[in-house]
Amino acid sequence: MHQLDARLKVPLVIVFILATSLVPIGAWPFYLLLIAVLLSSEILSDLGVLFFLKRAVLALPFVLAALPVLFTQVGTVWISLPFGLAITAQGVERFISVALKAWISIQAAILLASTTPFPDILLALRAMRLPKVLVSIIGLMWRYLFVIVDETIRMMNARSSRSGASSDPSHRQGGSVVWRAKVTGGMAGNLFIRSIERSDRIYHAMLSRGYDGEIRHLPLPAIPSIQWWIFIWSLLTLVVMVVLSRVLWG
Repeated sequence: MHQLDARLKVPLVIVFILATSLVPIGAWPFYLLLIAVLLSSEILSDLGVLFFLKRAVLALPFVLAALPVLFTQVGTVWISLPFGLAITAQGVERFISVALKAWISIQAAILLASTTPFPDILLALRAMRLPKVLVSIIGLMWRYLFVIVDETIRMMNARSSRSGASSDPSHRQGGSVVWRAKVTGGMAGNLFIRSIERSDRIYHAMLSRGYDGEIRHLPLPAIPSIQWWIFIWSLLTLVVMVVLSRVLWG
């Protein structure tokens, strides 16, 4: 997975996520097939399945967003709840399908991010003819994310150096909830201003070095033919899988 060229890996992952979203609700054999493909890729990446499972919590917001489906889907009632709510079999089926789709898609994105350096992903996006401005925004967002983290760490260190701590555990540290909220709000405001000022300095330093919004790089090597075959075979497999699932469950 690490050796596969990013110019093929990025579109392949995008198509994989798109194919996952197109699989009909309740097509369980195809979900298992997608999971098997994903687990095989994770094993081939040499990072271990556990590495990816630990990061599966990123799919939790999408799963929680799908919770209302349990109560809004019309069908055979499984569990009756107060206030006229009911969990139906069709609702459970749709909820599990949405949760699986979210989990598979997140795992695929994590696999891509874990096996591909970020500059290579940007180059792959440019190779896919994405607008230069959009790629620049993604690149700068990634760069300034670390600037914000750095500023946050510096502010936390400054706050710790100005704060006293009692060795007596009976002495309560800090103030009331309102006081803590005021301090947190002040730190957030300072962080915002500092981040803007520092990002402005970085951007002008980039301009002085000739940055014009385009990613400069050496000529990219040709993609080996074996990788093209892997890419085409994978695409065809995903297309056949989606068509079959739509025919059998659509």
